[in-house]
Amino acid sequence: MRTKKQQIYFMTNEVKNATITGASSGIGRFLTEKLLNEGIHVIGVTRSGKIDNYSHPNLTVVQGDISDEASINLAIEQIGQVSNQIDYLINNAGVGPDLGEEIPTADHLKTSFSVNTIGTVLFTEGVLKYLKSGAHVVFLSTAMALLRNAGPDGPAYRMSKAAINMYAVILAQRVAERNIKVTPLHPGWVKTRMGGDSAPVSIERSVSGIYKALTENTENGKFWNIEVGGLEEY
Repeated sequence: MRTKKQQIYFMTNEVKNATITGASSGIGRFLTEKLLNEGIHVIGVTRSGKIDNYSHPNLTVVQGDISDEASINLAIEQIGQVSNQIDYLINNAGVGPDLGEEIPTADHLKTSFSVNTIGTVLFTEGVLKYLKSGAHVVFLSTAMALLRNAGPDGPAYRMSKAAINMYAVILAQRVAERNIKVTPLHPGWVKTRMGGDSAPVSIERSVSGIYKALTENTENGKFWNIEVGGLEEY
């Protein structure tokens, strides 16, 4: 448990605060470490409520399953107890159960949309009240979800991420008056459990690109592709 003194520090303007989902493995784990190394305090959300074999004095881990509404609500409550001054919200948690497959099934559609779309939207909506003026919301999406890149494989994954791209643009318009930026982002085809060993982008390169978007992008509601190093059209 975080001490009262540490909680107060998280709730001041002295440091940058970030919340990231799916912080226990893959891109989420490496991005969590990157943010901490940059002096940013991190609230990591994981299904187990912990990150195995890793700790940091500026890291708080809360339990939250992005596919379950009740769990999302509990995670949001815990986040508010740690900080109501969040600078960065990074929606990293995601699934791709039908990558490499072409026929959509009920199970794949339900799984993909419950995490990639519905859960991510509900979590974001709940955390919005904790975001500071000037905060930045990032959604890890995919270039596979852009209409010009449509293909037959991974239909549930593509559709669920296309939906989150639309939500990002809608949200960007809603929160602009609070000076909050929103960025849907393609992290690359990355060597992770989801991306596989044949993926051309290392986690380190992906995380570096995400951090650049997080800290340097000044546009709102535009799609960022780390493989091109900046913004591109939907």
